[in-house]
Amino acid sequence: MAQGFARRHVSLSRIRGSALTLRDFFLLSLICFVWGVNIVVTRYVVIDVPPLFYATLRFALIALVLFPLCWPAPRQWGHALAAAMGVGALNFIFLFAALATGTASTVAVALQLGLPFTTILSMLVLQEKIGWRRGSGMAFAFIGVVVLAYDPQGFGLSVGVLFAALAALAGSIGGIVMKRMEEVATFRLQAWVAMASWPVIAPLTLLYEDNQLQAAIAMGWPFWAALLFSAFVVSIFGHAMFYRLLRRYEATLIAPLTLLTPVWAVVLGVLVLNEPLTGQLLAGAGLALFGVGIIAVRPNARLPDIGAFLKRWQQ
Repeated sequence: MAQGFARRHVSLSRIRGSALTLRDFFLLSLICFVWGVNIVVTRYVVIDVPPLFYATLRFALIALVLFPLCWPAPRQWGHALAAAMGVGALNFIFLFAALATGTASTVAVALQLGLPFTTILSMLVLQEKIGWRRGSGMAFAFIGVVVLAYDPQGFGLSVGVLFAALAALAGSIGGIVMKRMEEVATFRLQAWVAMASWPVIAPLTLLYEDNQLQAAIAMGWPFWAALLFSAFVVSIFGHAMFYRLLRRYEATLIAPLTLLTPVWAVVLGVLVLNEPLTGQLLAGAGLALFGVGIIAVRPNARLPDIGAFLKRWQQ
């Protein structure tokens, strides 16, 4: 048994120290494509269907499927609930509000603020020292998002981008709480996030939205197809496969490649939703993704896998 464990440990060490295999590179590319598609699909749905209603159904469906995996409950169940509020309920409340008020392209890029926010929280909460490289990366990321958010006609800021920034902040806070917990199996954690989130969002859709079911019925099969896609393909398949890759490779190898997600979202937003491809979008996206890329390749000393870890909860 000890020899078998040693062989597995050596094998894993070799994988974590190596480049992505071709198969895993295509798997990660597929995951990023799926996440990019989901941003565009969600934007398409919440144009006509109340966003909180859609978020409630998504979490309720995941909770229904994964409910048997909730037990045994995590020993740190209070931390699990707090993390679930961040990466689940609050993140998706702001995310779906962002997609209801902004374009898929700008929201996808603004969500990348999760990594700079996590870096700042590491400085404030964990007293981590941030070098000039990650500092410059944060500056590029925030400048890029400000460029995206600026509305020259109204001399204000895009509401959709601001909501996306709040979603990224909520996800970062929840992610830090989650990473400081003892390890919990990925599907059990997803089950807890879903179980904790839908009861929080459901009252909000009842209070602040109306004609939810009528809007879903009027949209027809695209609504139900989008719901099944987001619950099963994105949340269950995408998150599980990404977690598998994160356990096999270094986070500094995985995290930069996930920047394919906003690239796909921008391309599909232009092609499918006819969103404008403006110089402002290209400039803002270029600056933001360049900055996030710098941060992604510089390891977080306090929470070494946090950058890549957060990616699977912000879609």
